[in-house]
Amino acid sequence: MIQRTRGLFLVGIVTLVTALVMTFPARTAFSWASPRLISMSGIQGTIWNGSAREFQTNGVYLRDLQWRARPLQLLTGKVVYQVAASPVSGFFESEIALRLGGRVTLRNLTASVPLEMFARASGVPGLRGNASLQFERLELLNGGPAAMDGVIEASGVVVPPLSRASLGGYRAEFSTQNNGIVASVEDTDGVYDLAGSLQISNDRAYQFLGKVMAKPGTPADLKRKLDTLLPADEAGRKELRFDGVY
Repeated sequence: MIQRTRGLFLVGIVTLVTALVMTFPARTAFSWASPRLISMSGIQGTIWNGSAREFQTNGVYLRDLQWRARPLQLLTGKVVYQVAASPVSGFFESEIALRLGGRVTLRNLTASVPLEMFARASGVPGLRGNASLQFERLELLNGGPAAMDGVIEASGVVVPPLSRASLGGYRAEFSTQNNGIVASVEDTDGVYDLAGSLQISNDRAYQFLGKVMAKPGTPADLKRKLDTLLPADEAGRKELRFDGVY
């Protein structure tokens, strides 16, 4: 009888703890965690299934954020959510896995977002246009990319320091290697003929090397700017080089 009572007591305790965890309010969890550089408002629901009216981090702004946890993934040592949200225009959908140590992995990421979202992170004030993202995997660690496998296509790109008119469309295809991330970059219907490569090393250094030249249809003012900024080789191509540490 005593053993049966103990068994029922243990079952009751487990049930109570499970109920508390499964119904733990998302607003309370976010308040306790107070994640740096992240703000959310209008939080509703639990940490397992909930929503937020607004989400913002480092200039990236999303509305109507919704998340749904996949509890069985806890057995693999990670917390996995299916997430959907709306930027100012477009959409965002991805599976997001959180691990100890701050590593965040996004899988099957599909999104259509305005380039304005990346103006602050890219350091290009006034950046405008639209971007389409298709990533099999995107891993973030300490605020930077640790792995990228996918494609970004941008259209109607406007870079005010160069021109307030559209520079057209461009495509970057990313892949992860042992020593970091590499990407091929090219124009799709840009006003410039562009081809180059981007390398992001594991020590957070980046380097872009490319060749750019005017097309027959490039506006005269943009041709002049290109001639003023960069010297040309024998084929009329101009070398672009950017490097630094993020």
